[in-house]
Amino acid sequence: MVLVVDHVVVVGAGLAGVRTVEALRGRGFGGRITLVGRERHRPYDRPPLTKSVLLGESDTTFVDTDLAALRVAFRPGVSATALRPGAVETTEGELRFDGLVIATGADPVRLPGDGPQHVLRTLDDAHELRAALVPGARVVVVGAGWVGAEVATAARRAGCVVTVVEAGPAPLALAVGAEIGARTARWYDGIDLRLGAMVHSVEEGGVELVGGEFLDAHVVVAGIGVRPAVQWLADADLDLHNGVVVDEHLRASLPGTVAVGDCAAWWSRRFQDRLRVEHWDTALNAPEVAAASLLGEDAVYDPVPYFWSEQFGHMVQYAGHHPAGERLLYRGGPEGKWSAVWLRGDDTLAAVFAVDRPRDLVQGRRIIGAGSRLDAERLVDPEVPLRDCVV
Repeated sequence: MVLVVDHVVVVGAGLAGVRTVEALRGRGFGGRITLVGRERHRPYDRPPLTKSVLLGESDTTFVDTDLAALRVAFRPGVSATALRPGAVETTEGELRFDGLVIATGADPVRLPGDGPQHVLRTLDDAHELRAALVPGARVVVVGAGWVGAEVATAARRAGCVVTVVEAGPAPLALAVGAEIGARTARWYDGIDLRLGAMVHSVEEGGVELVGGEFLDAHVVVAGIGVRPAVQWLADADLDLHNGVVVDEHLRASLPGTVAVGDCAAWWSRRFQDRLRVEHWDTALNAPEVAAASLLGEDAVYDPVPYFWSEQFGHMVQYAGHHPAGERLLYRGGPEGKWSAVWLRGDDTLAAVFAVDRPRDLVQGRRIIGAGSRLDAERLVDPEVPLRDCVV
């Protein structure tokens, strides 16, 4: 049964928020919609910030949507401060609602210390950092995860002297494990890669490491992760744990409320696990389910998560949920194009990590979605297409 909803407030004007607005209108919702955005910009895509924008290939990444045509009351530069029964408190007053979309995303984690540091989360962050990446500048990037690797790529291309400080034993260790991450260490040619190193504090003129070593730097970039932007919900009657806890319909514990994007911790039927995926594909596709659920329809969000990164001349793509896998196998050696796959105990595919092998990614994602079993012996031959390994 379709719920009677008159006014939907969407908190968060990133991709997830604006796509939810589009989905609501696409499903015939004719009531009022208010879109609240903390930034002064109109909605934009975030992935290009660490790619084309930071590299100077583009200046903006605005989403091609007409908010006026969608009859949206857009309030940029407005932050939500609290959630009360039936109302969102903001920096510009109270907004009453009978339907709420939480799409506030995530905030970057900063390093300790009083010295200047950059993060890369917003369009303004990207422009500010790009201006600092000049030839000869000494740049220290803290964190060799997805963002850190992409920033190091841009800094090296700009002619900077780059040091990357990573607390783990290998790049991408936290994201996909040290074994796979170690295969990417060779990509850091011309970069001083410091593994197993931790930052004590950021000071004027550089970074002090635990142990006392000081790294001189003109530019320090913190790429050590993000946290769900849910502090404004701390006093709300809402289940919070690593974000806003939602079910497979993206419904939160508060009636009439859904959550999407980086701040949503949703239940995956496919992997029987709670996931919070900080990637563009989730922000793009989850809003259809969120809008349907908010209007009382029976929709389920159960994707095969997908992500990509461009770093050091390589296209890196990932699909699935590797913690569900029990066995790690490789297709090809680390010196060229290769993929890593995780198999469950029943030889179904849990995840695929592809380096310059887009076909493996596309076929692997379909195989995960279908739940098909694979022949492990054929799987390790990189000349055999993944689809031909299905049994």
